[in-house]
Formats: sequence, C-alpha cells, structure tokens
Amino acid sequence: MDLLIDEISKAAYEAIEQAAAEAARAAALAAIEREATLLREAQRWRLEAETARRNGIRNTIIAGVIFFVGGLAVGVGGTLIIGGR
Repeated sequence: MDLLIDEISKAAYEAIEQAAAEAARAAALAAIEREATLLREAQRWRLEAETARRNGIRNTIIAGVIFFVGGLAVGVGGTLIIGGR
C-alpha cells in the first residue's frame, strides 16, 4: 500500500512540475507577445511623428514662399503706384 501511495505521489509531483513549467512557458510567451505589440505600436507612433514633422516643414516652406511672393507683389505694386503719381 505504501508503495502505491509513493508511486501516486511521485506521479502527482511530476505532473505538478510539468504543469508549472508549461505555465511558465505560457507566461513568458504572453509577455513576449505583449512586448511585440508595444514595439509595433511605438513604431507606428514614431512613423506618424516623422510624417507630421515632414508635413510641418513642407507647410512652413509653402507658407514662406507664399508670404515672400505676396510681399513682392505688395512691394512692386506700391512702387508702381507711388512712382506713377
């Protein structure tokens, strides 16, 4: 009878150890998957920030050109009006 109890106990301990190892592997895999998701999200935000920065620079250049041309038009127009009198 004691031999049977020892065998069952041994099998139970092995099953518990195996279950613990499987749980540890599952937890590690879940952590890796969460980390990969966070890295993908960070990459997406970085790309969006770079795009916004490039668009901001482009918009600044366009605005500068528009103001420069507008200033030239006002300057030339004012000169013609003043010079024509």
